[in-house]
Amino acid sequence: MEPAQTVDQNQAIEQSPTVDHDRLFKELLTTFFVEFVAAFLPDVAAYLDTESIEFLDKEVFTDITQGQRYESDIVVKARFQGQEAFFLLLVENQSTPQSGFPKRMFTYFARFHEKFDLPVYPVVIYSFDRPLRRQPATYQVGFPGFVVNRFQFRVIQLNRLRWRDYVATPNPAATALMSKMQIAQRDRVRVRLQYLRLIATLRLDPARSQLIAGFVRTYLQMTRLELAELQQEVGLLPREEQNTMITLTNEWIETGQVTAQRNLILRLGTKRFGEPAAATRAALEAADLPRLEILVDRLLEVESWAELLAD
Repeated sequence: MEPAQTVDQNQAIEQSPTVDHDRLFKELLTTFFVEFVAAFLPDVAAYLDTESIEFLDKEVFTDITQGQRYESDIVVKARFQGQEAFFLLLVENQSTPQSGFPKRMFTYFARFHEKFDLPVYPVVIYSFDRPLRRQPATYQVGFPGFVVNRFQFRVIQLNRLRWRDYVATPNPAATALMSKMQIAQRDRVRVRLQYLRLIATLRLDPARSQLIAGFVRTYLQMTRLELAELQQEVGLLPREEQNTMITLTNEWIETGQVTAQRNLILRLGTKRFGEPAAATRAALEAADLPRLEILVDRLLEVESWAELLAD
């Protein structure tokens, strides 16, 4: 098995601010749930009615799990083989595996099955870097010579998957999650290059492209030397492919700038004027980058949200 990817963070120049890993995973998996199933649970994808997918309300989930949940945990209700079913998807984002996780998975399964009286398909994604040893996929209660219960769940342990097995797959979920798979040090630049090429092929809208870009930048940060090598590799690609990558990169940068400016206005404006009304939030959502930059400059000169947004 190849060693997991490592990088000297003191030399990395793509340092991310404090990252809410649970939210990042949840956003990726809810945005690309169908694609995730297709890439990692192909036997399920064959029988899943993608038009029936419904994400369970956060409050219901918290009630069922008695408050023991993570922001990344997802429950999906959908039709499977013609009948209603639940897909219980837990993401284990701890730096190391939690002791007793199989029991927690069984407890969640039992509570959902009891409350809704529907089949429940349990899946766990292990996203930690260490350890590399295979994690358990069962929870068993028994006595000598007698097994009372043997509960099984699907395990997707990213640090045991090989990125090469997914690099030829035009799938946005797999493309993003490659950054958490086995990547030898010598392959880090190649993985980033292949990710860029896949994204260019997928041609997603800017928001979804930005989601994948942010995910990969978070979990596959480049050093200055690696970025220089990546730039050289891009320069060897056909001109049309280079142009597509440049266009996408510019879209990601602008999308990130818009989000940063909008968040700055909301944060500082809330401190000065109080919580904005829904109409104010809608106006900020509709504003482009030049407009947001003007609003940032005016923040300290006005006394209300209405005055700030007045033309």
